Amino acid sequence: MKLHELNRAPEAKSKKRVGRGPGSGMGKTSTRGEKGQLARSGGKVHAWFEGGQTPLYRRLPKRGFNNTRFATKFATINLSDIDKFFNDGDTVTPEVLKERGIIKKQLDGVKVLANGELTKKLTIKAHRFSSSAVSKIESAGSKAEVI
Repeated sequence: MKLHELNRAPEAKSKKRVGRGPGSGMGKTSTRGEKGQLARSGGKVHAWFEGGQTPLYRRLPKRGFNNTRFATKFATINLSDIDKFFNDGDTVTPEVLKERGIIKKQLDGVKVLANGELTKKLTIKAHRFSSSAVSKIESAGSKAEVI
């Protein structure tokens, strides 16, 4: 076997030499085409880019734990509403609030908030009270009872 009889190894391919003038057949635009993002220097499209279509990671449903299904939701009522709809000596309960249409649903309970003033003496029964609501209720001479 002589040197000129050797064949090139099948995996040894010569690299395409681009941008070496018009005579090479790969000159001028160097196989990049005319204009556009890919023709620019530094221009590339990431593998996960879908051309403006909503990407796959946003189309798929989310997995894992989310607390919104298990969170406790309270129907809220302000002291100003209680003062408007009830008379002296009344007992305010979630059932009474619902049947009078003051709240639509009881949800997981009723919470009394301190917005407004209480001028009447009432007995208010609810699942939760804000701390400022309790102080306003007691200063008006009313009673706040946690169910």
